[in-house]
Amino acid sequence: MYFDPIELPSWVYILSKSMLTLAMLFTAWRMWLGPTVMDRVVALDLLAALIMGQCVIHTMETGFMSYLDIATAIAIISFLATVAFARYLENKNAPL
Repeated sequence: MYFDPIELPSWVYILSKSMLTLAMLFTAWRMWLGPTVMDRVVALDLLAALIMGQCVIHTMETGFMSYLDIATAIAIISFLATVAFARYLENKNAPL
């Protein structure tokens, strides 16, 4: 499904995508270096949110609605992954 793209100057889309990409690089760096597993989990959750932001901006630019479905799927998977990591870290020392 399509809708009319939101008419903004092209520099707005370029600037917003550039800022999100830079934030993704910093987040990936934190995920790589994170001293603890908790830092890596938070960085992974932030990376998923930044990817969703990229999908939303691309939807605004092109008018192609399928990217919103992708963003929704990423949100669901990210939430479930965060809950799974939290459960794992909570029960890390529990016997199987």
